[in-house]
Amino acid sequence: MIVRRIARPMMAGIFIWGGINALRYPAAHVPAAEPVTKPLAAKTQLPDDTELLVRANGAAMVAGGAMLATGKFPRVASALLLGTMVPTTATHNFWAESDPQAKQGKITQFLKDLALMGGLIIAAIDTEGRPGVTYRAKLAGESVERTARQARREAKLAALQAKNAVS
Repeated sequence: MIVRRIARPMMAGIFIWGGINALRYPAAHVPAAEPVTKPLAAKTQLPDDTELLVRANGAAMVAGGAMLATGKFPRVASALLLGTMVPTTATHNFWAESDPQAKQGKITQFLKDLALMGGLIIAAIDTEGRPGVTYRAKLAGESVERTARQARREAKLAALQAKNAVS
């Protein structure tokens, strides 16, 4: 559909730009990212190197954005980009801001990130009109049930015929 061919690159642009920016200038992102990366690294097996994590997130944004823009694995790309948005959105901690003007800016960025996440969720579940995995699994299950019922009927009939042939 033409809408997807236009909308996907439009959404991908912000991720490609942000990812390239994070790859080229990771140090500029470190102060905002550290409150997120330090606790995350402490609780997981991730390295305690904020600049490296900023670059990794940037690379994921570029890769996911490129896949989304070109229509290659758009559902996977959307899910990947959604994962990159979680730490990015957490850096807009408006609740900890005391300056009203800075707080307003962080609220705007936070809400913008939430809007992007909503769009990515829609893109991640978009099957382009084809049946989804859940629907196909349900059909497969029903087919197995029909086959099993048919096999039971045929087995009963064969047993009855065998019994009648013996008698």
